[in-house]
Amino acid sequence: MNKLIVSSAVAALLAGCSLAPVYQRPVAPVAQAWPQGEAYRPVAATGDAKSPSDIGWRDFISDERLRKLVGIALDNNRDLRVSILNIERARAQYGVARADQVPHLDATLGQSANRVSRNQSATGEAYVSRQYNSGLTMPAFELDLFGRLKNTSAAALEQYLGTEEARRTQQISLVAEIANAWLTLASDQERLELARDTLRNQQTGYQLTRRRYEAGATSGLDMHDAATTVEAARSDVATYTTQVATDLNAINLLVGAEFSSELLPNGKIDPATRLAPVPGNMPASVLQLRPDVLEAERTLRAANANIGVARAAFFPNISLTASAGSASGALSGLFKSGSGAWSFVPQVSLPIFAAGANRANLDIAKSTRDIAVAQYEKALQSAFREVADALADRGTLEERVSSQAALVNESEKSYRIHEARYRSGADTYLNALVSQRSLYQAQQGLISVRLAQASNQVTLYKVLGGGWQ
Repeated sequence: MNKLIVSSAVAALLAGCSLAPVYQRPVAPVAQAWPQGEAYRPVAATGDAKSPSDIGWRDFISDERLRKLVGIALDNNRDLRVSILNIERARAQYGVARADQVPHLDATLGQSANRVSRNQSATGEAYVSRQYNSGLTMPAFELDLFGRLKNTSAAALEQYLGTEEARRTQQISLVAEIANAWLTLASDQERLELARDTLRNQQTGYQLTRRRYEAGATSGLDMHDAATTVEAARSDVATYTTQVATDLNAINLLVGAEFSSELLPNGKIDPATRLAPVPGNMPASVLQLRPDVLEAERTLRAANANIGVARAAFFPNISLTASAGSASGALSGLFKSGSGAWSFVPQVSLPIFAAGANRANLDIAKSTRDIAVAQYEKALQSAFREVADALADRGTLEERVSSQAALVNESEKSYRIHEARYRSGADTYLNALVSQRSLYQAQQGLISVRLAQASNQVTLYKVLGGGWQ
């Protein structure tokens, strides 16, 4: 038993050796600063908003209804639930790999029976030989002299931590998806209400044009033109009615549970999120804190550790098997004095010929590491592009909203003038019709650009890794 303890202590001292390459984070293949240009004009700071990389989703979402809806989704969304279960599985796998670094002890109690035939018996009589044993057994324990078990455990740890980053990515994506779905529903509700108002106005105009036609004050062409605007508005009402229903279905899928209709928007795109402007001097290295980039780096670290596992296969494998307890030919004498017994079986195996399998496994491990490097660099490049695109959108959205609102205002004035001139007989109905359609398109455009502005905040929150901590 003393030898068993000594062997375990020696194994623990020798287990510090590792043949894995020293890990070095690859140089980021992106610029250290964000793009500059006319599209990247800074946006003035408002209130006490925080930086996207520091804000949590509860602070980011300012609308209480949307905040409650996201909370329900985080508890019930099936994709996020799968990510959490993947973490539990990876944690268990890491526990298994780590346990191999420590000697195992089993308590045993057994019997072996052997019948000796008359022809084999020295006395000429057949008999049954029995052997009873009990004690502690240490199954074959590998002395990790070259770090195979250590690197296997390290790879499992990185995979486990990678699944945690994947869950964070899933959570940020879920928050962003629900926020965008909520905002899209609000914009489609607003479009639907605009289409209904337009339909009511066009029906009123059509009735007026029809009465003028019946009175002989206008041609049939004006009446038919007015009828086309009514049917176009009615088609838009049907289209946006369907779109609102599909938007609600998308929210139901994302949330994954029943919720009160009071948590839905009220038909207008109100500010639902708050996000501070991105500082112009913020380095692009913040992308290395994005959970998807961290996940790619964890994969790279695991691949680096697996190279050490593959290299260890070229060196001797030393394992120890030991047991200590008692043995007796009779069950009654198993625990009596003089029944003590032990065994100690060290074993060394050295690879001599494996038909190139060890070399091939090492090449596979190195290629896997190189693939992981490329994937990590690609993750950084994709993240940089996503942030740059979002910043380019944000730099011009204020101007687009302002110009579109001015366009609606001027189009409305133009329509009122043309409509008044038509009713007074000073202008044709065609000019009034063109002006009305321009106003309707401008109003639709204003809803779209306001949605783009609200969605841009959500996009920046997501691509900058907001809430990752």
